[in-house]
Amino acid sequence: MTVITTYIAHQPALAQPHLKTIYAVLKVALPQATEKISYGMPTFWQGQAVVYFGANKQHLGFYPTPAPIAAFADQLKGYRTSKGAIQFPYAEPLPTALITAIAQWRLAQLP
Repeated sequence: MTVITTYIAHQPALAQPHLKTIYAVLKVALPQATEKISYGMPTFWQGQAVVYFGANKQHLGFYPTPAPIAAFADQLKGYRTSKGAIQFPYAEPLPTALITAIAQWRLAQLP
């Protein structure tokens, strides 16, 4: 088990399908990244945090930092966002292509 799979295993059953999906998507999108827990959340790290994600009561929180949220604002119109977070409701399928694009865009912006 990895630190992220251990995190996922300890989350409520409602959250686990989304957590498993985003984990698989990010492993492919960020193949060189190190997996760790930071701020209590699964984190993909490549010299610095690339993205974080975590289980919430009714949604999966995806935290790619503010710049990607601004850059992908048009594609994110159907989701609740804040300065650094995107909420993906458990009742809806994850937009895996969008998550991949955001993660790879974020990685390309790192110094």
